[in-house]
Amino acid sequence: MAEDDDRTEGMEEAARAGAAPRQGRRLSDKILVAFHQACDQADFEVAEQLLRVLEMMLTRRPVSPDINRRRNIETLVAAHERLWHLRHPEADGEQ
Repeated sequence: MAEDDDRTEGMEEAARAGAAPRQGRRLSDKILVAFHQACDQADFEVAEQLLRVLEMMLTRRPVSPDINRRRNIETLVAAHERLWHLRHPEADGEQ
């Protein structure tokens, strides 16, 4: 118990001191991973909502120029296509 209290106090102190956030994937990348996981689990409603959040993030006016904008939009389109094909499996055999 005391160890948990010490850990919590240390995290609170770091937050107050303005410690830098942990580096890692961008939030949009994490949402994309969650989208694909929802698709893999056939939870299409959740996948659709995550896709809407991702779309909002990628299409809003950027604060700074984004050199990856085209790639981000292409990724968004591919995600829309994946969800559509998962929801309409009968269309895959009509080609």
